[in-house]
Amino acid sequence: MIDLKPHFETLASTLNPTGGWSYAPGHSSQLEPSCLGLLALSLEPERYADAIAKTLTFIAAGGNADGSYRQHDGRAEAIWPTSLVLFVKSTLSITDVARTANYLLATRAKVPDEPETSELHDMNVNLIGWPWAEANFSWVEPTSWACLALRNLGLGEHPRVVEGIKLLLDRAFDTGGVNYGNRRILGKMTDPIPGPTALMLIALQGENHPRLPAAVRYLIEQIRTDDLDHLCWAKLALDLYRDLPDVEATLAKLDDQILAAVEKRQQLGWLRQSCYRQALTVLALGVEKRNFFRLQPSVQSAAFKMDASTISPSGPSIIQRVGSWFRRFLLRATSNVKPLPANSAVHIARAGSYDDDLTAILQKQYESFRATVPLKGKRVVLKPNLVEWHRDKVINTHPKFVGAVIEMCKREGAAEVIVAEGPGHWRNVEYLVTESGLGDVLKEHDVRFVDINHDEPVKLPNMGQLTNLDYLYMSSTLANADVVISLPKLKTHHWAGATLSLKNLFGTLPGIYYGWPKNELHWRGIHNSIVDIALTRTPELAIVDGIIGMEGDGPLNGTAKPFGAIIMGHDLVAADATCCRLMMLDPDKIGYLVLGAMKKLGRMKEAEIAQLGETIASLAQPFATVPHLDDLRMRKSA
Repeated sequence: MIDLKPHFETLASTLNPTGGWSYAPGHSSQLEPSCLGLLALSLEPERYADAIAKTLTFIAAGGNADGSYRQHDGRAEAIWPTSLVLFVKSTLSITDVARTANYLLATRAKVPDEPETSELHDMNVNLIGWPWAEANFSWVEPTSWACLALRNLGLGEHPRVVEGIKLLLDRAFDTGGVNYGNRRILGKMTDPIPGPTALMLIALQGENHPRLPAAVRYLIEQIRTDDLDHLCWAKLALDLYRDLPDVEATLAKLDDQILAAVEKRQQLGWLRQSCYRQALTVLALGVEKRNFFRLQPSVQSAAFKMDASTISPSGPSIIQRVGSWFRRFLLRATSNVKPLPANSAVHIARAGSYDDDLTAILQKQYESFRATVPLKGKRVVLKPNLVEWHRDKVINTHPKFVGAVIEMCKREGAAEVIVAEGPGHWRNVEYLVTESGLGDVLKEHDVRFVDINHDEPVKLPNMGQLTNLDYLYMSSTLANADVVISLPKLKTHHWAGATLSLKNLFGTLPGIYYGWPKNELHWRGIHNSIVDIALTRTPELAIVDGIIGMEGDGPLNGTAKPFGAIIMGHDLVAADATCCRLMMLDPDKIGYLVLGAMKKLGRMKEAEIAQLGETIASLAQPFATVPHLDDLRMRKSA
């Protein structure tokens, strides 16, 4: 029998004084970890009655007149925690749930209006589930939570829930598992992810479909790992499918795996403590006492009917719209007088291997930027590109490259160096950091890692005003850094043309406010979003890992392209334009570079960029690309 007391005490010790939990200790409380923490402590309701009461008070404070739950200090459009609150309240027999249930039933995601979307992505885009944020598209995780919460209230036969279940099954793979919603992109199959797969299985418990036992098989295969997030969600999900083959045998081993993962995580000096994972640990280890995720529809709630009158009209008021227009006018006027970067030089250096003395190469390059971007005494945040982890693909900024930049910063006298990333494809960035080898580099250099997707938010005026977003919610770690250095991989990109130091900035906006795969930023225009983010918090330096790049169907499915160069620059537009010329791509055809130059983010014309070190002509190689969407449309209509 597992002694849960130490795990309870660890979780209880990180409760914020005003109630609720943050994703990391010392931050403000957030609804998701608070909901999970509340369920966890409810396994011992008498012992933790005070903590439970405080957390219920915090959660109630996040409620709105329309029944939704949104963070007061976060992005109001991010409505997805509403489902978690409804599920927790129904599970704990808290009765004031009608308004929230009605809100969820009335909430409808957008349907993509491009006619070729269904063909490109291999899914039924006309099925409507639930979005991460208002007026956005359906995704697996928020749809799973909504279906789970509403089914737990006895509303499984409601047409909205039935359609949500269909959507989840439509997004699942025949071979097992699911990701956040796209099975295929431009003809290439994507990969399932353990976390969303477990949540889908929890939401669809009791349903009969061949993709569910396939998902169980996938989950069993994927938990040969010591990743705590994967293991805990797997335990919670598999406990609901004990009648399927190999599940009982897997569950018999999972507790030992979870305990070993907890111990290992405590030894990783690069990680912050995670209240979210502490709650998951208690819930997973406490399954034998009670699995809160097992559906137990109450009789009283089965009579719910959607009452649209309880839903407040959406959209800003006239006063808010006028204020928004005036604010945008002022910000656009400000951008018109924005000065260009002080140093648009770009340094190109040869580096044939990751085993070369990369730190020495970087220090030589940095001599051209030390006066513009001093590092001595500064708090420096490095933002690598860490999208997904595949052992046989060259996707991410190489760990040795990141290590060399860390060493350069230390030699230059940086007061603190932090590595931070917020991938759009995976929530579980700890897994990516560990598996990619970056965790070993962080441990070697005694540098901590910040998960941007769950970081404390900072609300900043959107200085670009291209996406029609008044504000951007950015990671406080990035917003408050003295120096931000973008560390991308030299890659092509099937939508943007090239993904370099500017596109890398998508990972600076927390996923808890923009969802996964941060599709809202794509929907508002990839190029618009890139420039808005860059103008709102412009990095001080770009250092591009061009030792081995990627060509073709980037950012995930391209092929390795040995290139042998490192590119450094203070002006990110100039650095990326130079990278494009090295890849023999026309910068004038990269939308965000054109927009960035127009908005005075940086210089794009070759004649205005001082090229230092190696010449472009001495290193330039053609990088293969994929046809853009317009070309696909033309071929379909031919």
